[in-house]
Amino acid sequence: MTILFRFMMTKITFNKGLLVTALASIFVLTACKPSSNNAAAQQRPPMNVATITLQPEEAHIYTTLPGRINATKDAEVRARVTGIVQSINFKQGSTVKEGDLLFKIDPATYQAALNQAQANLNQARASAASANSLAKRYQELIKANAISRQDYDNAIASAQQSVASIEAAKAAVQTAKINLSYTNVTSPIDGIIGEALVTEGALVSATSATELAKVQQLDEVYADFTQSTNEMTQLRKAFLNGELEKVDADAAAVSLILEDGTEYEQKGKLLFSGVTVDPSTGKVNLRATFPNAQHLLLPGMYVQVKLERGINKNAIVVPTQAIQRKSDGSNMVYVVDGGKVALKPVTLGSQIGQKTVISSGLTAGEQLIVEGFTKIGPGVPVKAIPWSKDNKAAQPATAPAQEKTTK
Repeated sequence: MTILFRFMMTKITFNKGLLVTALASIFVLTACKPSSNNAAAQQRPPMNVATITLQPEEAHIYTTLPGRINATKDAEVRARVTGIVQSINFKQGSTVKEGDLLFKIDPATYQAALNQAQANLNQARASAASANSLAKRYQELIKANAISRQDYDNAIASAQQSVASIEAAKAAVQTAKINLSYTNVTSPIDGIIGEALVTEGALVSATSATELAKVQQLDEVYADFTQSTNEMTQLRKAFLNGELEKVDADAAAVSLILEDGTEYEQKGKLLFSGVTVDPSTGKVNLRATFPNAQHLLLPGMYVQVKLERGINKNAIVVPTQAIQRKSDGSNMVYVVDGGKVALKPVTLGSQIGQKTVISSGLTAGEQLIVEGFTKIGPGVPVKAIPWSKDNKAAQPATAPAQEKTTK
C-alpha cells in the first residue's frame, strides 16, 4: 500500500512538471509571434508604380462639338401634273443621274391637249392667211375708192388680230408640250434616290404637288454644328493673351469623329461661321463640307466635329489612362512626391488620341503615375519605375520568401 501511494505521487509530480513546461512554451511562442509579423511588415518593399516625368510640349488645341450630316443637295421629286402613275423606273438606293426617268404618269389626256392646241394653232394660221390676203386686196381697192374706209380698217384690224391669235395658239401648244413632258418625271440632280413614296396606279396631284421620291447628293456632304458664345470667347481670349497660336488666319482644319468613335479619314473645310447669335440657344451656327466618295456619311447621321483652333506650345499632356474620376464627377491624378503617393485634382482640356491636355493642376517636372493603381493611395510608399506602353513595371512587388524554421 505504501509503495502504491508513492508511485502515484511520483506520477502526479512528473505530469505536473510536463504541464508547466508546456504552458511556458506556449506563452513564449505567443509572445514572439507579433514581433515576427512586425519585422515582416517592416521588410516589405514599396509598391512598384510606372511613372512619367511631365514636360511641356506642343499640342494642337481642338474643340469637339456635336453635329449632324446633311446632303449638299436634297431634291424632293414632286408631281407637276395630275394623273395616274403608270410605272416606277428605279430601284431604291440606286444612283441616278440628272434627267434619268423615275416615274411615268399616264400621258393620254396631255397628249390630247397638245393635239388640240396644235389644231388651234393651225386654224389660227389659216385664219391669219385669209385675213392678210383680204387686207392686201382692200389696200388696193381703197386707193381707187372702191370700198369704204370702214371696210378697209376692219380688214387691217382682222389681219393684226390673226397674228395675235397665232401667238396665243403657239403659247397653248408650248404649255401642252410642257404638261406632256411632266408626265415623264425625271431626276433633277445626280445623287442617291430613296424609296418610292407612291405606288403604280396611284393618283398624284399637281395641285397638292404630291411627293414621289427624294434624291440626295452625297459625294460631298455638310456637317452642321453649333458652338456656344462662351467657348468662342475663351478661345479668343487665349489668342489675345498669347496662350494659343492660330493655325491659319482665315481657316481652321476640321475633322469628324464617327458614331463608333473612329476618326473619318477625309479632312473637311470650314465654310462659314455665323456673325450673329441665335437668341433661343445662345449659340453660333457653323458648317463644314467633307468629301464622301464612299458614301460613308449619310444625312441625319450624328457625328462629333473636331475643330482645330490653335497650338499651345507649353501644354502639359498626359496619357488618358492616368486620369482617375471621383464619385462627384471631378478628375484627379496620382503623383509621386517624396517617395509617397499624392493625390492632385486636375482640369481637363482637349483629348488628342490616347492623350489628354491638362488645363490646370499639374506642372512640369512632376512624376505622374500611369500604371499600378490597384493597391495605392495617398501617403503610401511607392517605387517609381519609368513607364512605356509595353512595359509591365507597375506590378506589385514580390514579398521576400520566408526562411524555413528548423524543427
